[in-house]
Amino acid sequence: MHIAQKFEHLLDTYQQPDGHRWTGQHLDEATGGVVTRSYVTNLPKGRIEYPGYEKMRAIAKAMGLAPEVWFEEHLGEGRSIGQAEESRGVAGRLEHVFEVVRNPKTGEPYIDAEVARMTLGDLSEENVERIRTGAISDPTVGQVAALAGVFGVEPSYFLDRGEPSLLDEELVQALRDEDVRAITRESSRLPDGERRLVLGIVPQFRDQKPAPSG
Repeated sequence: MHIAQKFEHLLDTYQQPDGHRWTGQHLDEATGGVVTRSYVTNLPKGRIEYPGYEKMRAIAKAMGLAPEVWFEEHLGEGRSIGQAEESRGVAGRLEHVFEVVRNPKTGEPYIDAEVARMTLGDLSEENVERIRTGAISDPTVGQVAALAGVFGVEPSYFLDRGEPSLLDEELVQALRDEDVRAITRESSRLPDGERRLVLGIVPQFRDQKPAPSG
């Protein structure tokens, strides 16, 4: 279902508490101007092919829905924020790590531009946004590895069709260090055999006794 059709479906299905249909003016007011009246007019007409995620999230929050509804293939009985379950697609799982992993400097979720910078050129801000919104539904192996390196998850986290594994909190903390992110990024580009070789070397450094001070 195209994003314009999804939005039209949401407007038809989920009304305001007083039973009225959401309008551009209502969403403008409810989102504090993040989503304007003209934006609401143009989106269901297909004039906005790839809406920004912040606007999609603002619309969902105003309407009392889980942001994941934008990424679902079939929209039936949508989920409220309190009833949200883990999404299966890459977009939904990426959104989950955006919510869980915070910028240690600000305590706030990362924004697309920050994540793009942390991939050191592997992903552009537009790439990150399009993967988040589902516009890129089948990202390349390199793109998935870059995102995994930034957020401290296994690349398979984004791709497995089963239940998503829990995030490794220790790894998330470690990946806040720029050197650790660089090592992770570079090792992700190596063939399996070479990665195992590097992994075997790491404990040797870890177990070394510090040199006696002079």
